[in-house]
Amino acid sequence: MKKFTISALLAALAFSPFYANVLPVENLSVIKVLADIKWKSETIDVGNIPQGKPKLIRFEFTNTTGKPIMIENVAPSCGCTTANYTKGEIKPGAKGFVEASYNAASAGAFTKTVTVTTSDTKTPKTLSFKGNVIANK
Repeated sequence: MKKFTISALLAALAFSPFYANVLPVENLSVIKVLADIKWKSETIDVGNIPQGKPKLIRFEFTNTTGKPIMIENVAPSCGCTTANYTKGEIKPGAKGFVEASYNAASAGAFTKTVTVTTSDTKTPKTLSFKGNVIANK
């Protein structure tokens, strides 16, 4: 019991506020502010579209980081979708875009994605669009 009391006392002292200021932390950046680009919309509902006629979907964003960024890769989820995007450097506060052109071959509801990688973060952002293809009569 005596060993337990001494151990408990030592543990309490180790975590007490007395030791909180032992190490200098004035110039250490403990919290990293994560800034990213701000998308106007990450999901777009295009509604009804005609079969066999390409539909252009435009995703717009603003560079809210403190540094210039570039779009490094844009990957549509299927062969029925092609992509275009802002080429070159996008300065802080500037706007950019990613466009997807969807050519619906078959009628019915659909959901498609476009995955975007920027120089700001290597974690890809997935944008999606959905709608309903109306068959030609």
